[in-house]
Amino acid sequence: MSNIAEGYESQSKDDFVRFLYYAKRSAGEVRSQLYLARDQKYLNAKEYGSSLGQAEICVRMISKFISYLKQS
Repeated sequence: MSNIAEGYESQSKDDFVRFLYYAKRSAGEVRSQLYLARDQKYLNAKEYGSSLGQAEICVRMISKFISYLKQS
């Protein structure tokens, strides 16, 4: 969320897109941490699945927003 906010305040669309890519990569880091949390038994299967699904939705939304901005 912070990457998106910082990019939004930038002075150009290209900068905004760059920060959206940072946000997308951060969501990948979240997924990695979820795998670790599952393996360490910090999350049960339901919590893991729900959280992973939300992270994947965020990645898709960010990707679509990037595509939109690049085409406009």
